[in-house]
Amino acid sequence: MSDYVLDANVIMSMLISGKASYCELTAIFRFVTIDFVFDEIRTYKGVITTRSAKKPAELQRFAEFIFARLTVLPDFVLQEESLLKATQLCTGIDLKDVSYVALSLQLNLPLLTRDKPLVDGLRQKGFRDMMLFSDFLKRMN
Repeated sequence: MSDYVLDANVIMSMLISGKASYCELTAIFRFVTIDFVFDEIRTYKGVITTRSAKKPAELQRFAEFIFARLTVLPDFVLQEESLLKATQLCTGIDLKDVSYVALSLQLNLPLLTRDKPLVDGLRQKGFRDMMLFSDFLKRMN
């Protein structure tokens, strides 16, 4: 079994689509994220609920299921060294992704994201331990 760091856009995509296959993925893989994910989900709660393929009660149950299988770590576990390196990498790309990149660096786990500009920008800076979520899903088929 492999472990991966997920950023908020992957989790929001899971919630919006509501696909049963995501339930299966959470049984096969261990997904880790940082508690900043809650800030982002709170910010986009309206988007998630209006775009969701599920009715509100179904979305609630689905979200409970998905989050029960995620490992969410508090941001205070991020070491200064990881945060500094992630800040350097994310500068000029998107600083709101620092926590996810820092967690990936610190745990030595690949980052899964739907953010192509982030992937392209980080690769240009030499960071390679990440993958677009769509590529990850293609590997599963």
